[in-house]
Amino acid sequence: MATLPQLLRDHARRSPQRLSQRHKTRGIWREYDFSQVQRNVMELALGLHQLGIQRGETVAIIGENEPQHYWAEYAAQAVGCKVISLYPDLTADEVQYLLDDSEAVCLFAQDQEQVDKGLAVKTAALNLRHIVYWDDTGMWSYRDPILRKFHQLQSEGRSLGEKDELMYDRLVDLGRPDDIAVLSYTSGTTGKPKGVILSHRSLVDNAQRLINATRARPGTQYLSYIAPAWATEQFMGLALGIGLPMVVNFPEGPEQVLENIRELAVEAMTFAPRQWESMASSVQAHMLDAGRVRRGIYEWGLKVGHAVHVARMDGKPVSCWSRALLPLANALVLRPLRDQLGLTRLRVAICGGATMAPDVFRMFHAMGVPLRNIYGSTEVGLLTSHQGDRFDLETVGHWMQTHPEAGSSLEWMLTADGELCVRGGSSFLGYYRREGSVEAKVKDGWYQTGDAVTKTDRGELVFLERVSDLKRLADGQTFPPQFVETRLRFSPFIKDIMTVGDERRDFVAALINIDMGVLSRWAEDKRIGFSTFTDLSQRPEVADLLSQEIARVNQFLPAQARVRRFANFPKELDPDEGELTRSRKLRREFLEDRYSALVQGLYNGAPEVTVVIPVTYQDGRRSQFTAQVFIRDVAATDQTAKTGISNGRKR
Repeated sequence: MATLPQLLRDHARRSPQRLSQRHKTRGIWREYDFSQVQRNVMELALGLHQLGIQRGETVAIIGENEPQHYWAEYAAQAVGCKVISLYPDLTADEVQYLLDDSEAVCLFAQDQEQVDKGLAVKTAALNLRHIVYWDDTGMWSYRDPILRKFHQLQSEGRSLGEKDELMYDRLVDLGRPDDIAVLSYTSGTTGKPKGVILSHRSLVDNAQRLINATRARPGTQYLSYIAPAWATEQFMGLALGIGLPMVVNFPEGPEQVLENIRELAVEAMTFAPRQWESMASSVQAHMLDAGRVRRGIYEWGLKVGHAVHVARMDGKPVSCWSRALLPLANALVLRPLRDQLGLTRLRVAICGGATMAPDVFRMFHAMGVPLRNIYGSTEVGLLTSHQGDRFDLETVGHWMQTHPEAGSSLEWMLTADGELCVRGGSSFLGYYRREGSVEAKVKDGWYQTGDAVTKTDRGELVFLERVSDLKRLADGQTFPPQFVETRLRFSPFIKDIMTVGDERRDFVAALINIDMGVLSRWAEDKRIGFSTFTDLSQRPEVADLLSQEIARVNQFLPAQARVRRFANFPKELDPDEGELTRSRKLRREFLEDRYSALVQGLYNGAPEVTVVIPVTYQDGRRSQFTAQVFIRDVAATDQTAKTGISNGRKR
């Protein structure tokens, strides 16, 4: 088994003119073949070597998905370094924590914004010696000796390579599959992020799992959008990108990603649930603005698509009438929808990182988009996925096949309390600088995932909840918060939702983060006046609408999991305020503490509550946010729950 730099070098030798990467910058798509990527990586690697960067040290990278981000990672690994990628929206304090925890000696930064973060912490950072940047816009006056331009480092590496043409090969040949390649930090929903140790063996193993599960072919056009700070992009973009290989396409920027998807008509991409949900919500919101006839045609077309595509996937018979109508539905509705979203050629569509409502999957499958769930953890990699042509959308799929050189096949078992334990493949190597972390997570050879799951009759895994997040109500019945929340997030009006309930409380309640974009259009259509996010979130008409949305979902939930009271957050949830992680997951304990008065109001029958919360502005100023928040009851439903979840009553 090879390291990533060795794989890249092999492709550059065998197929130097083969297209490897494409990046849109200043409105123009620029292409890089394998020989060009290899040359850029080699010059950077030799430049790092010239700087005195040693094997085993850590190199950090912060910036959007661009070729330079990938080149910097491959170059650092080529000289035997481990790499940590940082989310570009991290604050300076968060950057310092990760630089110190990973012992980073060099930081690659995209632009002035990211360089400023590095300069702000350079004195406090324990090990940082160099900051290398690749976009110098606005930085003509920067003179700090810690700074170095990207192309300057490449020039120094090029000079070194001219003196010793075999030096790069010698450095790359020192690499071993079990060398640490990446430190991938956990999201930190319950505490400080921890760096998961990923070897080259682990990255290549997970790339092979993806090949087996998705049937991706060499030359597949892949969109690199999710941050390399997330392990899935390490597996998909960086490892599979050169392991298969694929053509990795980098969008012009986060704001242009949907436009670039339409331009490229990509064949493979990975989104987090929020991004797929946002895409589905945009379609639904667009139809809310449509006239009655157009909306009726849209609903008819999706109904036909569902009757054919979803039925086939479920293994159900498709009527002759539905098959006959499909070409017309394709022409009028489904193909235009796919074309509008840029999904006409999409063959490998992956959703990972969190749970997503089955209704969202059904909507995309009805459109003819083969969206598949993928499940795993940073620690042990990708475990299951929807595979083949038949699978259950309520599940996270069947077990994936590992690389033959990664170890034994994946095995799993359930503990008495329903926790999933796994072994096989490239095993968990521990958290960086956390003594005893392997022993704490691995018992008798089994890695404890901390996830509560069940299995269907077809052998597919159903993710329920983190074991630590399963809630028990006062009467002893349990409910899985994420199971409830994912189904409610299918509403185009709900951007995020957090359910609450514990042994002190008799029922489930919810706090909702409204989708301002969709709801503002709805309000304008209904001629409902509003001025701010807070104003719109507390409008009685909005409360009525959301009560109906919750009641609609409640009828499909077991009685103990139904939401009975709710309130809307008076401000947008913000990772800069610590309310979300950088991967946009809810920080539940933090939110319950920050909005404790509102949570109490949900359970003491109060019709409204005044909330006062501290806020920190981007310039560092601190203030308080005060708002009057109204609380509503949800209309009761007596319909039988249509789900396989038991009532979880304590025996």
